[in-house]
Amino acid sequence: MDKTEGWVRIRIRLVGVLFVVAFLLVATRAYYIQVHCRDDWQKKAERQHQKVIPLTPQRGTIFDRNSEVMALSVEADSIYLEPSKARAGKVKARDLAAALSLPHKAVAAKLKSEKRFLWLKRQVPPRVSEKVRALKLPGVNFIKEHKRYYPNSKIGAQVVGFTGIDPEGLEGVELKYDSVILGQGGYLVTERDALGRGIGSGEPEIKGGSRGDDLYLTLDKNLQYIAEKELAAGVRKANAKAGTVVVLEPRTGKVLAMASQPDFNPNAFNKYRPRQWRNRALIDTFEPGSTMKIFLLAAALNEGAVRPEELIDCEKGEFRVGGKVIHDHHPYEQLSVADILKVSSNIGSAKIGKILERDRLYSYLTGFGFGAPSGVDLPGETSGLLRKPSRWFEVDLAAISFGQAITVTPLQLALATAAIANGGTLMEPYVVERVVDSYGEVVDRRKPRAVRRVVNEKVARIVREMMVRVTEEGGTGTRGAVTGYRVAGKTGTAQKVDPVTRGYSVDKRVSSFVGMVPAEDPELVVLVVIDEPEGQTYGGVVAAPVFSRIAEQALRHLKVAPNQPGQEDFLPPLPPVTLASRETPPVRIEGQGGEIEGEGTLNMPDCIGMSYRQVLQAMERTGLNIRLNGSGRVVEQLPAPGGQIRYGKEVWVRLQPPA
Repeated sequence: MDKTEGWVRIRIRLVGVLFVVAFLLVATRAYYIQVHCRDDWQKKAERQHQKVIPLTPQRGTIFDRNSEVMALSVEADSIYLEPSKARAGKVKARDLAAALSLPHKAVAAKLKSEKRFLWLKRQVPPRVSEKVRALKLPGVNFIKEHKRYYPNSKIGAQVVGFTGIDPEGLEGVELKYDSVILGQGGYLVTERDALGRGIGSGEPEIKGGSRGDDLYLTLDKNLQYIAEKELAAGVRKANAKAGTVVVLEPRTGKVLAMASQPDFNPNAFNKYRPRQWRNRALIDTFEPGSTMKIFLLAAALNEGAVRPEELIDCEKGEFRVGGKVIHDHHPYEQLSVADILKVSSNIGSAKIGKILERDRLYSYLTGFGFGAPSGVDLPGETSGLLRKPSRWFEVDLAAISFGQAITVTPLQLALATAAIANGGTLMEPYVVERVVDSYGEVVDRRKPRAVRRVVNEKVARIVREMMVRVTEEGGTGTRGAVTGYRVAGKTGTAQKVDPVTRGYSVDKRVSSFVGMVPAEDPELVVLVVIDEPEGQTYGGVVAAPVFSRIAEQALRHLKVAPNQPGQEDFLPPLPPVTLASRETPPVRIEGQGGEIEGEGTLNMPDCIGMSYRQVLQAMERTGLNIRLNGSGRVVEQLPAPGGQIRYGKEVWVRLQPPA
């Protein structure tokens, strides 16, 4: 074998080795791609021949404390367009635009598009869906999505909040617990070839998706309605700018109701101004005025600085402090500490504040929760303004003692009062009691949490008794009294700061009343704030009557028995039915179809088909105490329409959402 033939063989072997190495490299790469990276490449392939459109996830349901629905997700049609099919079917833009109430030009542009998929309108009402379906247009298709629905309309709107179309929470509980309520969204999948044309059946397929967790609130829907109704009436009567009500369970810190005026309907939130969305109980701050005297006296009594019967000279209505003159609305002389609260003396309060001095008063005010967020599980809470005592001048100490030079939120003021009601302990407020998953399992439960003890039980009891005198004859809050119960309360009237002059306004006031009932063992703390009432501006005249009406109805709803003589029962026994009473012409419940017959007996109105609000309005007109179960429209009732309502027997209606 010559040298040339040897080199040829070597080259052949080298080429062979190169081919083997190349083959091994290709095989290794193929194995890596097809086995190790299989999932990644499969997803890329799917993206090339599938069109994936994300759908709105189904949010969990929000219930009140009695398992009544406050917010839920319902199915609604979303309408989408396949332009090529629509053009082939000669769909007219004018017909489609008219059915959907969309601009003609916008629909025409979508029909001309080369895209495979375009949304026309999402989450449309049933009437719109039916109108489009009736046209039977090719290339115009429907898919079910979940739309947020609030069956009680405005009731609890600022607390519950609302969502966008995504649907992500935008306000209230919906925002705060968005990650908990929001489920996993599904996908609308359509098959297509390399040119984007439909392949296979062309029918879309929905994949994935899971429902979010449910929330159970501390709110009571009936109490919320009562608070909103009476607040709206009070704001309207006073021709006021706005108003707020907070109802708390003092032993636990649970928020039973939280109302704001003006209000809004979360089902159509975009038709209202943003200022109507906000929860004023958390966001608005104001100078509390004389309601601050509750906490001043609690601090002084707890420190042993004064005694309830101790007399203080109120200087005949004028007292100079730090170059300023403090006035009382009446020229008082000697007043006991208890009477200072009863008649709301500013001079007496300023003198008690001076006895405490800056640091001790500041310590108690912060102890009661002023100057810091309460920690409630709702978004947007503000802290109010309480400056450090090192920045107080002599006149500031006096002013803070009777509720000026300090700002608070309505929730802070209600919580501080609840600390007096429950024996001296500040509680952390909350609105979500438990979280339940889609299998019905409780995944989180909130329990009452004591923040700190502020005053001892004896002092809290003494202050409550002093507050009772405020609502009795000679006090400033007599209009806050509730028949059958002893009420411990306090009025407040504070000037507002004028943003132009930066001084106190001549005519703008904030009127308030905060109280607890029954005074011996309070079940409720109720705060009423009326912003800029016209005419009479005193808290005892403007806010106290609203408190009285809310407290009376709330106690009846909660079945808290009266403890004063002659008030053993909410409703007196019905007199026996007589022929005369049966022959008395019935009085029609306006617009509702129910009736009250005669003077001696009550007949059940016809509630079938009524909404929750309409039943409550009928209850208000007739004085009936009807138990409401469910939400939506009335489908069943007891007694039957026209049936006699007998004392001690069940009276209820059952509601369910429309199909």
